[in-house]
Amino acid sequence: MRPSPRLPRTARRALAAFVTALATVAALFAVTPSAQADTTVCEQFGSSVIQGRYVVQNNRWGTSQPQCVTTTDTGFRVTRADGAVPTNGAPKSYPSVFNGCHYTNCSPGTRLPAQLSGISSAPSSISYGYVGDAVYNASYDIWLDPTPRTDGVNRTEIMIWFNKVGPIQPIGSQVGTATVGGRSWQVWSGGNGTNDVLSFVAPSAITSWSFDVMDFVRQAVSRGLAQNNWYLTSVQAGFEPWQNGTGLTVNSFSSTVETGGSGPGTPGGGTACAVSYATTVWQGGFTANVTVTNTGSAPVDNWRLAFTLPSGQSVTGAWNASFSASSGPVTASALTHNASISPGAAQSFGFQGTYGGTFAAPAGFSLNGTACTRT
Repeated sequence: MRPSPRLPRTARRALAAFVTALATVAALFAVTPSAQADTTVCEQFGSSVIQGRYVVQNNRWGTSQPQCVTTTDTGFRVTRADGAVPTNGAPKSYPSVFNGCHYTNCSPGTRLPAQLSGISSAPSSISYGYVGDAVYNASYDIWLDPTPRTDGVNRTEIMIWFNKVGPIQPIGSQVGTATVGGRSWQVWSGGNGTNDVLSFVAPSAITSWSFDVMDFVRQAVSRGLAQNNWYLTSVQAGFEPWQNGTGLTVNSFSSTVETGGSGPGTPGGGTACAVSYATTVWQGGFTANVTVTNTGSAPVDNWRLAFTLPSGQSVTGAWNASFSASSGPVTASALTHNASISPGAAQSFGFQGTYGGTFAAPAGFSLNGTACTRT
């Protein structure tokens, strides 16, 4: 058989360059795999995973009318929200995205539940998209429980209201104001029959924010609504609509839990404390001088002393501390000039108040979430 003639070297080089060019063109027009397609969930308690680590849930529980959420790469949007419920009652649903466990549905790779004493920080970020033709709140939920449960209702719910549209209000009543995460909030406290609810309401709408979840957890601990041996079970961001809600959007959500730290109630790695509570009492009024001693081995910065005033007592003025409320569960917080307590040292503050009936002292004190001895 006659051999095929060989192309000259220059021709072979030209052919090779032509083939390479064709391959390059083909690569340019190759189909690139697209991002994961959006998923629409309309089942009452249906859910879908985003970012490989968070769960988006429809969570329609207060109405039989249809509701749908559509996932995005970084969040979700409410694409249908029929029906309405009275604004003086519970909302109709809580479409949301979460890290952790909610009624046995746990997000992939989550570190939750985690004991509060073992969490050093829990950084989170959220970006919301709002609409004007609905009644709703934009709510970030933090769930705490004495046990590491992954099912059912937890003992304490912390709600952060980033926005409120319409004649709605949190559960319970307003008990004061507080600065948390560098922002000012109205503080509400109450219960819904199954769990305690501590709510922080922004005075004006917040569209996006990055913060540490543990700042709000510390508030719950200091107010006696949680303890350091409790567990953080989930953090969630979404909306509670009463009327309509189509178009509400979580543009993006992130949540991380860093474990192995000193925890929210053990400042400086296990600080202990002692409290002296000296009073001068007259008919219908009193003053209290309080001394907080750091009996641990590390400084306590930005101290907060939590205690509950007996029934009938009310704070009318204070010095060397600011108070979160005037009655019931209160927290006395450091001012700029006395914010740190060195090991073996003490800081003092005082307040004046009124009372009715028989005068009594608070039953106990907690410094940054750690119970103190009484001297």
